[in-house]
Amino acid sequence: MKHGKKYTEAAKLVDRATFYEPNDAIALVKKTATAKFDETIEVHIRTGCDGRHAEQQIRGAVVLPNGTGKTVKVLVFAKGDKINEAEAAGADYVGGEELIPKIQNEGWLDFDVVVATPDMMGVVGRLGKVLGPKGLMPNPKAGTVTMDVTKAVNDIKAGKIEYRLDKTNIVHVPVGKASFSEEALQENFNALMDAIVKAKPSALKGQYLRSITLTSTMGPGVKVSVAKF
Repeated sequence: MKHGKKYTEAAKLVDRATFYEPNDAIALVKKTATAKFDETIEVHIRTGCDGRHAEQQIRGAVVLPNGTGKTVKVLVFAKGDKINEAEAAGADYVGGEELIPKIQNEGWLDFDVVVATPDMMGVVGRLGKVLGPKGLMPNPKAGTVTMDVTKAVNDIKAGKIEYRLDKTNIVHVPVGKASFSEEALQENFNALMDAIVKAKPSALKGQYLRSITLTSTMGPGVKVSVAKF
């Protein structure tokens, strides 16, 4: 894969053999984010888990203290009083049964997170084939299946992100934007790592965190030392 001039210049600043301390890695990633847009800073965590076993799955959510820098659109499936509650909390879209054909047949997916009250999961379940592959299915572990729709919407709008293992047992999550200060990115990174460390499956034998890489949307990856975790 041939990289552009900017990437090549940025990559020269990163020593591929070095495992950087988190604060140094964050400073480097900010320095190498040279695109014309505000790049997203992401963390990729390779784990020693085997996601094929249910007891080694990692899934949860954490509120980043400084948000993600992205405006998140929230869709809430609710009925009765919960509709008003969701609207008051600032949900972008609220509805029920009537949204099914819009999503299924018209391919409407103008939202980033889906929240549902437990009594709506029967309805939402019918969208499994559409929402599932996109990682949009509400899930109790992520706090998106709940009667407390106010808290769910507020948390998401404040910068709550979901983390889960992908098929290769890696967790990919955004921790902010290149325009954030180093301190803000560090706080977000620490909040994420605390949650990941606490989520270690008790059934796991051997090393839990194999590698941590920080990267911006267009920049090179910077390896982070896993020693302190």
